[in-house]
Amino acid sequence: MKIAFVSTRGIPNNYGGLEEFAENVSTRLVKRGFEVIVYNPHFHPYSSSDFEGVTIKKIFSPERQIGSGANFMYDYLSLKDAIREACDVILICGYTTAAVSLLLLNPKKSNIITNIDGLEWKRSKHSLLVQHLTRWFEKIAVKRSAEVISDNIGIQEYVTKNYNRDSYFIPYAAEVFSDFDEQLLSSLGLIKNEYFLLIGRLEPENNIEMILDGIAEARDDTPVHIFASIENKYAKYLINKFKSHSRIKFRGWLGGQRKLASLRKGAKIYFHGHSVGGTNPSLLEAMAAGAFIAAHDNIFNKYVLKENALYFSSSNEVKELVETLNTDLSKRNDFTKNNLKQIHDFYTWDNITSMYENLFKAQLLKRSNGIPVSENHRNNSQVNDLEVKEQ
Repeated sequence: MKIAFVSTRGIPNNYGGLEEFAENVSTRLVKRGFEVIVYNPHFHPYSSSDFEGVTIKKIFSPERQIGSGANFMYDYLSLKDAIREACDVILICGYTTAAVSLLLLNPKKSNIITNIDGLEWKRSKHSLLVQHLTRWFEKIAVKRSAEVISDNIGIQEYVTKNYNRDSYFIPYAAEVFSDFDEQLLSSLGLIKNEYFLLIGRLEPENNIEMILDGIAEARDDTPVHIFASIENKYAKYLINKFKSHSRIKFRGWLGGQRKLASLRKGAKIYFHGHSVGGTNPSLLEAMAAGAFIAAHDNIFNKYVLKENALYFSSSNEVKELVETLNTDLSKRNDFTKNNLKQIHDFYTWDNITSMYENLFKAQLLKRSNGIPVSENHRNNSQVNDLEVKEQ
């Protein structure tokens, strides 16, 4: 069976969560006997046409010249090539810039499976026009894909409610972290359990301002360190707003999974403010690092963390959380133990790969039985059958 991964920034991963997913699942599928193609933009630094058995095809993308709008061209050219390659299944990793290609190419004979990867149209960084267009893209992707993947039960419920179709729940995964680097903390001027931590893109929907407002107002001396790119407009706004607060420290981006895991594990509290995604990869990474997590109170985070986190939904709740934290520290061991168990038992790359393998085989069987790939299947047992291990 030949599988194509389109609409990522390529592998090996040097960008983010979708690329980490594509690298881990594609390489495991090859080991299980699949033929796999991953499409990379032409400027990706990896130069070989093979990565651990995965075929790498580079596609022209003028992203560095014209910005993110180039991804519409890149996705179109990638999808067109995957159709020409006669792939048995084409997996679209995030619909935003690929949906238009489903209209232009109208690939009725291809098995298109789309992982919608969160509610992109809800991101407040977008103008009203872009939000409207993005929601239209979402509709195209859901309606024109043979199957839809939801990476969170909350996203699955959203798809059912808004589009009257079922989707397959397949989340992301993470590697359990066991190599804590306390020397890294020292090199950054940090002491274990004596700092709060934020890691992630500085965007409004990640509730960074809410978290920092609460910390700034709290009667507590613990500093908060923010490791994130500080180049965008919103980041500059935050830096200016909190410049008089000496406990709020913007440190810039720090790469490397071992470094980030060590920072998360060493933090007194790891704040996770994401609110419009599904199962956020950075949240799984925090769980896998044994971080003590305070998360924004929304259905996506709660479906993942369940009762094993502190929750907040306003700056005042962040303030109260910080000021009463000493009474909650007794929960740390239970929370981190339970979160690590979830990663070990369910959110593993082998388990997630098995779920994709089952889906691909089921999809190919449908086509061999003459079932149209555009048919809207509503069989909940299919979804349940894919959950290889109980969550």
